[in-house]
Amino acid sequence: MKTNKEHLVEMAVQAKIHAPTWRGEYKVDNMGFPHVLPSVGGIVYNYQIGDCCMKLAGDHIEPGVSLRNETRTENDSVMHVACIGNRAIVVDGDAKGTEGFVTGKHGGIEHTICYFPVESLDKMKIGDQILIRAKGLGLKLTDYPDIACMNLSPELLEKIAPEETNGKLLVPCVAEVPPYLMGSGIGASSGYTGDYDIMTGDLDALKEYGLDKLRFGDLVLLKDCDNRYGRQYKKGARTLGVIVHSNCVLSGHGPGVTTLLSCSEGELLIGRHDPNANLANYFLGE
Repeated sequence: MKTNKEHLVEMAVQAKIHAPTWRGEYKVDNMGFPHVLPSVGGIVYNYQIGDCCMKLAGDHIEPGVSLRNETRTENDSVMHVACIGNRAIVVDGDAKGTEGFVTGKHGGIEHTICYFPVESLDKMKIGDQILIRAKGLGLKLTDYPDIACMNLSPELLEKIAPEETNGKLLVPCVAEVPPYLMGSGIGASSGYTGDYDIMTGDLDALKEYGLDKLRFGDLVLLKDCDNRYGRQYKKGARTLGVIVHSNCVLSGHGPGVTTLLSCSEGELLIGRHDPNANLANYFLGE
């Protein structure tokens, strides 16, 4: 597949491991029951990409390590320029020199999420600085100008290895998601940063579409979802994304999806069911 990867800019962006934050005492679920649960930020020791994201005793849990800068413009740069699959390197503290990679971006809290080897997490602390070798913003598929690349490193594109067939791309995914299940984050002005959620209030719908066992790092194909110039419904549009945070108790929320590829019309992205379409298999299974 032809791309412009030889023209991409690789630059350093950096952010610190961000402390967990707390907003109010209770989260009220879609049945009206209050819960007090761990949520975003920090270092999550016991959930990583490849693990189920649906049954945690938590809300919007970000697997691995969550990063943020407190200066908004600096953090906005990390959120836009860093791409899924980019190298992430610990540059201070006891884990200095440890390498991992970017696994997601979480809108609202504006966190960049990274995987690091489990054995290294005990050496990390809140405030440690992580440098990301950011590369991928501006990536284009030369022969497919109507398909936008977003948050996608060239390394991940190569691992996904879309198949070209009759002017369309066949992309691996663990499930296809109907547009009426997309909730929090829809209507955002850009798909180049953050995520939006698969709503999980209807358990029968989750089982029907094979979404009840989603994992952190799974690739999913969003049907009739256009992310090229913001997040909207559009018949014939398709978006390939990756699951970046856990299920949630709040109405209108659920596992978060960060965009990788999107087309506005023509059903140019065709899903190929692959239960192994997960970041853990692409980057850790070698």
